[in-house]
Amino acid sequence: MNATYPIALFAIAVLVVALAIWRFDPRTAFLRGRNNALEAQVKRRTGELEGVLRQYERTVLALEQARAMMEEEIEQRKAVQQRLEIEKDEQRRLIHELEETHLQLLQTEKLASIGQLAAGVAHEINNPISFVHANLNTLKSWVRQLLEVIVAQEAVTGAPAASMLAPVARMTGDLDLDYVRNDIMMLIEESLEGAMRVRQIVRDLRDFSRPSGDERAFADLHAGLESTLNVVHNEIKYKAEVVREYGELPLVECNAAQLNQVFMNLLVNAAHAIREHGTITIRTACHGDSVSIAIADTGNGIPDHVMGRIFDPFFTTKPIGQGTGLGLSISHGIVEHHRGRIEVQSRAGQGSTFIVTLPVKRAV
Repeated sequence: MNATYPIALFAIAVLVVALAIWRFDPRTAFLRGRNNALEAQVKRRTGELEGVLRQYERTVLALEQARAMMEEEIEQRKAVQQRLEIEKDEQRRLIHELEETHLQLLQTEKLASIGQLAAGVAHEINNPISFVHANLNTLKSWVRQLLEVIVAQEAVTGAPAASMLAPVARMTGDLDLDYVRNDIMMLIEESLEGAMRVRQIVRDLRDFSRPSGDERAFADLHAGLESTLNVVHNEIKYKAEVVREYGELPLVECNAAQLNQVFMNLLVNAAHAIREHGTITIRTACHGDSVSIAIADTGNGIPDHVMGRIFDPFFTTKPIGQGTGLGLSISHGIVEHHRGRIEVQSRAGQGSTFIVTLPVKRAV
């Protein structure tokens, strides 16, 4: 047996004994436990750090995605904004075109209405012109005769003989000079009145047919009603008696030409609603900061089944060729444009009343 073998066994035995002593030493066990606790704590902290890092990475990723989405949304909003600007410009252009078309439609309807009234207006102008012409002819003849009398009187001026005045007296009796002298001023007054009527009709017709924009000024609505009545007189005089029940109205800030068109449409419709002969009553009143104009007729009234459509464009109950269906629609638009309202009260067979309410001053 080799001599070193026992020595090796002894060394191993010593090592085993030393290891056992170290393993079961209390201080060694404490150090080992503390080391294990530290390792567990490090592992736990390491796990928490890894979790925080993963959460941070997820947050960073989410932020990157959100930033990308925001950039994309910003680009989309820029594109939408550009489209909105384009659409806004297009809407401005369309609104401008609609305003121009509306004014053209107002003027077209106005001219169409004047065309329907042209024959009556011509008749109204012809009547006063006719008696002016006749009166002036009569006046011319009588003035000539008066001049002959004056010449005859001048021929015998200063002659004392009664026989020389006899021809003058005879001529005066033949000409009925007293009647001529009394009637001549009446003829002249009638002629002046006829001329004034012609001037008024022509002026009202001219004012009514003049194109109007959206200019507004303080106006007398009673004067507008009278001007409109002059224009539509021929449409009304054979159908109805006009009763005026005017209240005290202040000057109203409005477009007088457009409101005259509203009055004309309502007055003509009222006359057309009367079959034979009736009454059209115009009532005006002031209600604080607003005024009302009511036009009532004793016509056929409006049936219930069409009441909701009377302000629709191109709707009419008149026979073909007698109405455009735009009168009430345009009137409704004009009144609304003045920040007012138009209402109707009607029963079939009992007439209708249209009430226009307008503010005294234009709303800002």
